[in-house]
Amino acid sequence: MTARRARRRHRILIPVLLGTLLLAVTLVSREIDQPDQTDRGFLSPVVTGDDGGSRLAESLARRGIVVQRETDTIRALLATRPGSATLFVPAPGLLHPRTVSYLGLLPAGTRLVLVDPPRRVLDAAGLPLRPAGRRWATRALTPHAGGRPCPLAEVAPAGMAAVARQRYAPTSTPESVDLCYAGGLARLPGPAESVVVGASDPFRNGRIDEWDNHTFATGLLATAGRVVWLDLDGPAPPPPEPSRAPTSQLPESSGDGYGEPDDREQPGDGDLDENPPRGRPGGDASGPGGPDRDGSANPLWSAFPPWFWALLLQLALAALLIAAGRARRLGPPTPEPLPVTVPAAETVLGRARLYQRARARDSAARTLRDAARSRLAGRLHLPADTPPATVAAAVAAGTGDRPDTIHELLYGDAPQTDRDLLELAGDLNRTTRDSTPFSAPPPQPAPPHAAGTATEPAHPARLPKPRSEGDTR
Repeated sequence: MTARRARRRHRILIPVLLGTLLLAVTLVSREIDQPDQTDRGFLSPVVTGDDGGSRLAESLARRGIVVQRETDTIRALLATRPGSATLFVPAPGLLHPRTVSYLGLLPAGTRLVLVDPPRRVLDAAGLPLRPAGRRWATRALTPHAGGRPCPLAEVAPAGMAAVARQRYAPTSTPESVDLCYAGGLARLPGPAESVVVGASDPFRNGRIDEWDNHTFATGLLATAGRVVWLDLDGPAPPPPEPSRAPTSQLPESSGDGYGEPDDREQPGDGDLDENPPRGRPGGDASGPGGPDRDGSANPLWSAFPPWFWALLLQLALAALLIAAGRARRLGPPTPEPLPVTVPAAETVLGRARLYQRARARDSAARTLRDAARSRLAGRLHLPADTPPATVAAAVAAGTGDRPDTIHELLYGDAPQTDRDLLELAGDLNRTTRDSTPFSAPPPQPAPPHAAGTATEPAHPARLPKPRSEGDTR
């Protein structure tokens, strides 16, 4: 009854524990899920997926900030020259090494915002920063975390923001760098200041509503009246070799907030690419980017959101767990009555054939000898722990054989052939049948006594039978 209750308890607890484990794995996987900067649609202002930045671009547009989307690095750099602007580079790892150094030549009044830049970009841009430590998951902190006050007034209203995944530290004097969020945000003041953010969570559509990420992202990018959003669809190509000195004439913003870059040929821009890329290939179909430039549809992997594949994988895992839980081999053996009665002869014959097929003569001989010793011990009234020598002597006394022969028969080596096994079975059967209980010799008659002396009776006197109640005898 106790075992049955334990099994019933296990049937209840195991699914609950598995469900809890699956939920914990799901939550942890979501926390550590970080898109790569090379992913399609990563922080693009026209992509509405979880990894896109369309919600941030719309929030900036509602605040009156002009968002100018550029897909070419040189055009984005030139677009910062007309006046106060913020150059937002969400994927600095995709910049070409020959164009990274241009980031240190931005005009005065420009703010450069880099999201999780690698060490090579920091060194090539001339920023006195180095990566100081990276977490496996982004952590939300306050601006003044780490014991240092944050001098950035635009992020003070944000409070908690998820920016602490990559921390940064100054390579020169600490006074030249303003650190906030325990090093998750670093600002280098100057005529053209640079801001480095250690995580992409505050800018992504899927995480912008967590904590105060929305306030942080909009406050950081809305310091100027215009945001130049560098939207790269992959590793940037090398800049073209100039054929003549470029002029300072720039492509004007369309003034419609954000969208496709202005690709009209500008005078004096012959050194630039005449056909810059138009949007992200394979971007979100709901955005202006549309389908691929070659007209092919999105592959199946991009046709569904990432959460769909994660849910499908979890359902498959749950189905496997249910199938494993319902499998009978995982449970204890359950006795079931046989539908028919099998004769003993058929059982013995079937078992003998199994032994013969497996050539298990030792197991068969052990079984036969154990059964013979058990029958002989019961017939001779011997206890189960009787030594082999005593058993052999008692059986030999009943059969008339030699004790060493009986000892070899009951405790000898395993037979080598099937014929030896048959002879052993016959000898055991004959010995068991012929064995008789050992009886003590009859008592000797008592010597005659003197005349007139009573003799002991040959047999003990019989006890009188008890009389029944009312018997008058």
